Amino acid sequence: MTKFANFHCLLLLFFFFAAVAPNFNFVDASALSASSSGFLSLSCGASSSFTDSSGIQWNPDDSYINTGNTTAVLSLSNPHGTSPSRLPLRFFPNSDPGTRSCYRIPMPMNVSVVLVRPTFLYKNHDLRNQPPSFAVSLGTAIAAVVNLTVSDPWVEEFILLVRKKVMVFCLLSVPNGGSPVISSIEVRPLPDGAYGAGLGGDRWNHLLRKRFRINCGYNGSEPLRYPSDPSDRLWDADRYFSPSRLSAGFHIEVPLNVSGLIESPPVAVLQTARVLARKNVLAYNLALDILGDYLVVLYFAGILPVSSSFDILVNADTVRSSYMVHHGEASVVLQLVKSVDALNIMFQNITFYPQVNAFEVYEIVEMPQEASSTTVSALQVIQQSTGFDLGWQDDPCFPLPWKHVECNGSLVTSLALSDMDLGAMGLTFGDLLDLKTLDLHNTSLAGEIMNLGSLQLLETLNLSFNKLTSFGSGISTMTNLQILDLKNNSLEGAVPDSLGSLKNLHLLNLENNKLEGVLPQSLNRENLQVRTSGNLCLSFTLSTCNNLSDHPSLQPPHFTVVDIHKHSNHAKKAKIFGVIGVVCCMIILISVAIFKFKRWNETDAATSNPWTTAEMQSWNATKIFTYKDIKVATNNFKDVIGSGGFGNIYLGKLSDGKLVAVKVRSDRTQLGADSFINEVRLLTQVRHPNLVTLEGFCHESDQQILVYEYLPGRSLADNLYGPNNKKATLDWACRLKIAVDAAKGLDYLHNGSNPRIIHRDVKSSNILLDMEMNAKVSDFGLSKQVSQASASHVTTAVKGTAGYLDPEYYSTQQLTEKSDVYSFGIVLLELICGREPLSHAGSPDTYNLVLWAKPYLQADAFEIADECIKGTFDVESMRKTASVAVRCVCRDASGRPTIAQVLAELREAYTIQLTSSSTGGNLN
Repeated sequence: MTKFANFHCLLLLFFFFAAVAPNFNFVDASALSASSSGFLSLSCGASSSFTDSSGIQWNPDDSYINTGNTTAVLSLSNPHGTSPSRLPLRFFPNSDPGTRSCYRIPMPMNVSVVLVRPTFLYKNHDLRNQPPSFAVSLGTAIAAVVNLTVSDPWVEEFILLVRKKVMVFCLLSVPNGGSPVISSIEVRPLPDGAYGAGLGGDRWNHLLRKRFRINCGYNGSEPLRYPSDPSDRLWDADRYFSPSRLSAGFHIEVPLNVSGLIESPPVAVLQTARVLARKNVLAYNLALDILGDYLVVLYFAGILPVSSSFDILVNADTVRSSYMVHHGEASVVLQLVKSVDALNIMFQNITFYPQVNAFEVYEIVEMPQEASSTTVSALQVIQQSTGFDLGWQDDPCFPLPWKHVECNGSLVTSLALSDMDLGAMGLTFGDLLDLKTLDLHNTSLAGEIMNLGSLQLLETLNLSFNKLTSFGSGISTMTNLQILDLKNNSLEGAVPDSLGSLKNLHLLNLENNKLEGVLPQSLNRENLQVRTSGNLCLSFTLSTCNNLSDHPSLQPPHFTVVDIHKHSNHAKKAKIFGVIGVVCCMIILISVAIFKFKRWNETDAATSNPWTTAEMQSWNATKIFTYKDIKVATNNFKDVIGSGGFGNIYLGKLSDGKLVAVKVRSDRTQLGADSFINEVRLLTQVRHPNLVTLEGFCHESDQQILVYEYLPGRSLADNLYGPNNKKATLDWACRLKIAVDAAKGLDYLHNGSNPRIIHRDVKSSNILLDMEMNAKVSDFGLSKQVSQASASHVTTAVKGTAGYLDPEYYSTQQLTEKSDVYSFGIVLLELICGREPLSHAGSPDTYNLVLWAKPYLQADAFEIADECIKGTFDVESMRKTASVAVRCVCRDASGRPTIAQVLAELREAYTIQLTSSSTGGNLN
């Protein structure tokens, strides 16, 4: 017998003893000592806290949800790990299809990846023997469908990146699904970067739903979990997935090096394995009930006395060739598999024996993009202003649209608030830039039609059955409007000529108003139906009105569209010949247009705006990038570092190695060529250490791209409220420094620039920070120039962000530098209080930051200061800052200081704070 044959026999004998050896639960000592810090365990429906047999504390869920009923059932297999007992649960009866029942769960501090594990339990708690089915969502994604007729209890596990301080977890009722029910929710922090390598730069747009997590070679009756796994994942035995009797399952305790594995699999899992005892193929066949994309995670550990080499195949595709597993070392392979409904994971022998220690399979669930913050803020202000509880929370479009709202993707395209008493309040409908339908009929709106001119995409506007008296000036700018219904109002005077500019309008309903006079001839066209009955006198001819002037009781004339089918045959023939002539003319015109277009195309896009390429290049030497340059710099738009209503912002790297932030306008927000170039020109004119620098731009074809300097510290809003929650690092001195820097930037715009510039969208998300926490003001997309030195204001359509918008500017449409001061005052309140301008947390009287904070700050009651800065600020420094903040948000603009005065007082407050910190002075 050869030496190799002897070794082969010894190894087979080793496998035999390993296979028949007892399969005991090995728990690593370090795992036993692992703390459950950062764990959140909610027992849904429980009335008190308790600690389970693993030492994990469970708390009632009533602090995280304000709806649903509670009960308890007898459970022989308690998912909490306690002995059989009456197990509490929460259920949601009488839920209409589409109803969201949502938990708002705080995320662990300084954690970027979490595991979320809800358990659903029915156990005939209602004595109806009708187990429910329903959907569950995380954030904007419908993550899974729960069907308790299939399994009771039902356990799900999800892995997701922490996006916000609070995770929204909802149960969604479905038609004929019964009442949703839940038993527990567990949140567990995972190591930073875990499972990310398999998704690359696309992680932010997805979450992972666990389908399999198998501890190969383990045949225990219960899953292995905490404390063996410090992350408390559930590792199931593979007895139901045994690939072959030839595949031995065994457990060997050997030291392993696992430091290089981000996923941090527990040692107890790696010390069990399934190994093929003969030269053959080891394979797992897994059925998946959903066609989709899956992430496969394979774990290997060298617990054998020899190293192995084998091929790894997934669905017959070679993932790794001659993969080596070395003795004493652990490794992981992550593989993305697309558009499959089954998995065949195969380990094919090359030398020695294929093995696998554990594997995980995750369904990749798309996380839809959230609606823009401007849209959400506007809708929340509308809800708050109405006084109605519309049930509007979180994202308006996903996982299901809000009531009264319709969406196209993440865009709110329809809003219907009919039959509500909205009164004459100024609502922020003008911020809903993606609306195509707005229905406000019978809502008691009165006075002038205001603040709708920015709705450039609007197609249907229904303002009927209200108390409107004047057309206002904004309607004529809504160039896509097709239906305008103004019947049953109190509109007076003449119909404005500007309505004739609405070329797409095909129905104008003016019935039952107080209008009179001659209709604009521009409305007298064949494709437009105008309804005018019930007015004083409204006609396309003055003589008609004159004849009716002495007969007020007569029915006013109707404008009718003549049906061409009622014409005589002669008229029909004339029409046909006329059409033929028009068609011939159109063919000639189209041919000429094509020729002209080709000529224009040869001269490039430079002729479409008043500035030539050479002139644009002279603007402070701003670089003009090609679209190809942009794609190379951003690695084909791989790394998204921000997003908003304008589109995404990507991290880029220029050819000289400089990092940049590349802002790409989405199709729905494309500016006209002149508007975009004007924004670029404005950006090139402002150069200041506290203003974000424009590196260049791309205006090629339909692309509108701005390239800024990259500021790695992200925005002030990110630091105060973002997913990494860095607010604890922003002490009071740091916050004052940021305020001073931002005020310097605004002071330059107001007083150092010629012409003067009003920012018009000052907010914490437009204040960016570098690594040293120096602040720079960004995003001049809504800015307005004040061309005349003596001008006190600019009259313009209202733009800005809900919560930061100057109320005087909103009501008068007169924009001044004091409008920026008001918005900056909101930022100062954020720095003091550590909360956003509009919030639905707490009682209704705390929703609006200004209304809530102002009385406290005027009384020097600094208990409302952010918890993170209490005990660190000098009282006089805080008093001076609070005083200037309160004056900034004065409703009357004349009572507000100038930005130069604000800057001077903030500098004093900052100096006081620095002096106090160095001397240990009057710290609160």
